[in-house]
Amino acid sequence: MLSVLRNRTYLHLFAAQIVALVGTGLATVALGLLAYDLAGAGAGSVLGTALAIKMLAYVGIAPVVTALAHRIPRRRLMAASDLTRAAVALTLPFVTEVWQVYVLIFVLQSASAAFTPAFQSVIPEVLPEEREYTRALSLSRLAYDTESLVSPVLAGALLALISYNWLFWGTAAGFLASAALVLSAVLPKPLRPEPLRSVREGTGDGVLARSVRGTRLFLAVPRLRAMLALDLAAAAASAMVIVNTVVYVRGQLGRPATDVPIALGAYGAGSMAVALLLPRVLDRVPDRIVMLPAAFGIVGLFALLAVLTAAGPGAWRWPVLLAVWAVLGAAGSLILTPTGRVLRDSVAAEDLPAVFSAQFSLSHGCWLLTYPLAGWLGATLGLTAAAVALGAVALASGLLAARAWRGVPGAAAAATVAASGKRGVAVTR
Repeated sequence: MLSVLRNRTYLHLFAAQIVALVGTGLATVALGLLAYDLAGAGAGSVLGTALAIKMLAYVGIAPVVTALAHRIPRRRLMAASDLTRAAVALTLPFVTEVWQVYVLIFVLQSASAAFTPAFQSVIPEVLPEEREYTRALSLSRLAYDTESLVSPVLAGALLALISYNWLFWGTAAGFLASAALVLSAVLPKPLRPEPLRSVREGTGDGVLARSVRGTRLFLAVPRLRAMLALDLAAAAASAMVIVNTVVYVRGQLGRPATDVPIALGAYGAGSMAVALLLPRVLDRVPDRIVMLPAAFGIVGLFALLAVLTAAGPGAWRWPVLLAVWAVLGAAGSLILTPTGRVLRDSVAAEDLPAVFSAQFSLSHGCWLLTYPLAGWLGATLGLTAAAVALGAVALASGLLAARAWRGVPGAAAAATVAASGKRGVAVTR
């Protein structure tokens, strides 16, 4: 897997991703402590609103930035995004009002919405060979999972020596290092996409047409519609874990607060295990055979979770919860890790920025739906109802994905041609 790091450009980009993720992890811890200082017992409400703002920025900003990005070199766009995020991180220690936090979070996440799709769309151009690109996707998945485990530990160690405000300086340092690494990389020259054409619109080459380009491709290409459904299944799984882990550990099982990170760690460990093993599997097995069963596996795990939730007290429930969380992490990784391969194989090279931006935006729209669903149902109707409802969401998503992605050769290519108004070839996997 590490052989892809011999590519100098990819090495610089991957290092940029690592340091930016570490900085983001430090900011997550520091933001929670800042919210508590500003709002006290209302800190949870502040963080919930900040999370909603993050998702809204991701859903709304990414397509617009992508529509304008063809006028800006991608390296300069990513570096400017990093510098913007660093400036916000340096400003956060000085805020005195909650509304200021909301404004700065919106700016920071808008910059992230510009950076991430551009970063994702560059990688398949840097690593055009499928085997290498698959390993790069697994490394990226490992980076996200490792950050979720390492950053809280690093933040805890630093907080023993310094105040939380200094963590924001660490965040800024991470983004500045990321900008330097991006600027040091030599990126391929991007292809300019041809204008979208339709009977009603004629030639569409304005900002609005470019903003919706990726979304239109998602709706036109059958397996991209399947990807959107699979994203919803994965979002249902992650929402249950992220939103309700503390409720399960502290409320349902009556365990100490120190067991909350253990449960979250089980979820991350499952995801990391799949990311390590998946490249060799994908060398032999089509993406569809890996991803569709994972969605139905999530349905079964939600059924088991509902039984666990409704069951009476028992020491057996703690190891079962850890096992369910680990397998949910594995199932989510089976869906999310190959995503880049599916996107790359579904459209022409010049449309990659648009579809990566659309995937980024639409997948976060799925989380924007499932996060409050998991929290609201869990709080009002109970965790059993939340597990059943999210399991139903995953089941519907799996059925829609299976219906759309039937692996018929040429179907994706035909849909892509119809959507983009130009000739092209897409490989069905």
